Amino acid sequence: MSTKHSTSDPRFVRRIIRHYLKYDRDNPFIFISALLAFLGIAAGVMVLMIAMGIMNGTQEEFKKKLFVMNYPLTVLPMRENAVNQNLISTLHKAFPHLKFSPYYTTQVITRNNGAVQGSLLYGVDFHKESAMNPVFKEAADKSRYTGKFKTIIGDSLSFEMDAPKGHKVTLYFSEQQAIGFGTMPLQKRFVVDGTFHSGLKAYDKAIMYTTLEAFETLLKRKPGIYDGLHIYTKHPRDDIKAIRKILPKSTIIEGWWQQNGNFFSAMEMEKKALFLVLLLIILVASLNIVSSLLMTVMSRRSEIALMRTLGATQKEIGSIFFRLGLAIGGAGIAAGTAVGAFGIWLLKTFDIISIPEDVYGTSRLPVDLTMHDFVMIILGTSVIILLSARYPAKKAAKTDPLKVLRNE
Repeated sequence: MSTKHSTSDPRFVRRIIRHYLKYDRDNPFIFISALLAFLGIAAGVMVLMIAMGIMNGTQEEFKKKLFVMNYPLTVLPMRENAVNQNLISTLHKAFPHLKFSPYYTTQVITRNNGAVQGSLLYGVDFHKESAMNPVFKEAADKSRYTGKFKTIIGDSLSFEMDAPKGHKVTLYFSEQQAIGFGTMPLQKRFVVDGTFHSGLKAYDKAIMYTTLEAFETLLKRKPGIYDGLHIYTKHPRDDIKAIRKILPKSTIIEGWWQQNGNFFSAMEMEKKALFLVLLLIILVASLNIVSSLLMTVMSRRSEIALMRTLGATQKEIGSIFFRLGLAIGGAGIAAGTAVGAFGIWLLKTFDIISIPEDVYGTSRLPVDLTMHDFVMIILGTSVIILLSARYPAKKAAKTDPLKVLRNE
């Protein structure tokens, strides 16, 4: 028997791997098993990429839509007069990079041509609100009416009320006004000066905007004392801590994630569960790698024994089958990544799958695969493949050449 060399010969290992990857007429099932493992891993990676892209895209689309009416940060009063102009001036000096929009709010009943709809009316400074709300800005920029009793409403509400731009609607408030010897709900005709489209029908049917002056005149609100303050920031989770230190105890501050926390927590949990479930596809495909390599080891036992007698080390034999498993798995990852990226491009570029816009806020399927999700997919798949290739490689390395040749 030749003297065994202690170091591995890379050229020898690569030559044997190429040989084992070829189709063997005597053992076709080994090649078929390896091919199924390759296709299973490729399909698993592709499905994971597209599924995670859709989940993340849907989540980001909902965040984008919710930000239209649910602002990054909102300051609310715990008692009357807590949110006032002095507080806004203090916050503006401390955080000049942030945008602030104070508001009044009340519930109203909208009526026109026999149609009735409950709505939430906001009184805002049109200029400040436009600076942080792009949907409102698009409608406000087309505003032509100069009076204070004007309103900007959602396009769904405008359609239901049969009140396009330039028409009037009657708003009924909960406050009472004296009429003769009795009282009746306060009402006022407002000019529809624009319509907005947020993408979420629930908002487009229920939200209305008017001027601060309209609230101060009709509802006798004191100028400079507001029902709340909307704050726009690109980093709300960081800024909320600094703002909370400045705010008086008579106010509270909420972030968008607190107002909609349960919804996004459920989506995040669903995303993680989907990732784990789909990872099982790759786990099942990896079993084909194990079975394929074990069948290769069993069918090539005489060849392994012959290589050992010619000087191949246990390390070289183990390396051959370990790298053989990595080659099958790596090719599957590469193919799955390519097909998955192509599938994401197709979904982004062409309107292949249509979804109800009034439910999801968009008619095109949103797909946005983040780098974090992609890395997790590749990392999870790689770990499964490494573990799958390890056992057959150890089994092949422990082959006893004397015992095999004696039996042969």
